[in-house]
Amino acid sequence: MSDARQAISVAEEAGAAASAADELEEAQRYLRSAEEKLHRRAYNGAREDAKRAKKMALEALSVSENTLTDHDR
Repeated sequence: MSDARQAISVAEEAGAAASAADELEEAQRYLRSAEEKLHRRAYNGAREDAKRAKKMALEALSVSENTLTDHDR
């Protein structure tokens, strides 16, 4: 879960809220879901949602970085 939180934080710092809002929001939704499942002790579901959150955060980061690169051209 901490990997997902860290990936979301990095994406936010890279400006994903502006350039990859959908991906970032999806990552945040998956993280909230993972936290809820962890609270209910649904560990397998929490793990899967945390993985999805990290994946979406990395996609948001990638979109954000590509947007920055495109602006530099």
